[in-house]
Amino acid sequence: MPSFFTLSGFELIPAPHARGPWAPDMLHGRLLGGLLARAIEREHGTDELRPARLTVDLYRSSKLVPLTVSTEPVRDGRRIRVADASVTGPDGTIARASCVMLRPGSHPPGTAWTPEPWDVPSPDELGEPNPREGGGMPTFEMWRIGEGNGDWNGEQRRRVWMREAQPLVEDEPLSPFVRVALAADLASPIAHWSTRGLNYINADYTINLSRMPEGDVLGLEAGGHLSADGIASGHCVLYDLSGPLGYINTIALANRRLR
Repeated sequence: MPSFFTLSGFELIPAPHARGPWAPDMLHGRLLGGLLARAIEREHGTDELRPARLTVDLYRSSKLVPLTVSTEPVRDGRRIRVADASVTGPDGTIARASCVMLRPGSHPPGTAWTPEPWDVPSPDELGEPNPREGGGMPTFEMWRIGEGNGDWNGEQRRRVWMREAQPLVEDEPLSPFVRVALAADLASPIAHWSTRGLNYINADYTINLSRMPEGDVLGLEAGGHLSADGIASGHCVLYDLSGPLGYINTIALANRRLR
């Protein structure tokens, strides 16, 4: 499958299918999160420190134009490392991220409350992925979970499995961290979708991870939605086939679709 970006020197050139759902010439916001995670991991990641939190601010939309990504170290301690990153286009900076990496160690005693296990069918049990609404090239595979393949126009709790269908950058395999960053933008539609469809555009998301995912399939389950005066707050639980691994929180703003 074709990648979303190709490298030309320091610039990342988006492919036509890198567009998002809000306008025909608008870059998909989830790809910005992927680029930010990729840069932080490549320039600041180590085998001794594990990404535990990534916050992505999507404060400016971008057309399908060449982009550059830069990073900056913030803190480098024995048990913690913090790094920032930003994505810049011809008109300036369009998104930024902050990442906290922690050193794993021995697990403390005691048992904390956790939710019941996620008892849902696996992608293999569900069969073929759901077709993309409106047609066009699918940029990831998705299985809606629930009655009627999880029809999103009801008021039920939304649950999905998803798997990336193509590379982020040409000739580069997706790391587990980048895979999570790409998937995390889906927390917004999963948490904020209503009986009238999706009417909120994502402004940010924060991923909190207890571990890295195993395999290439990720699950998201809506954990809550609150909204007032056109501003929505929501969160999702993040899973792989082995169980829960983290949470995603999102803030979104009421928005009208242009395509």
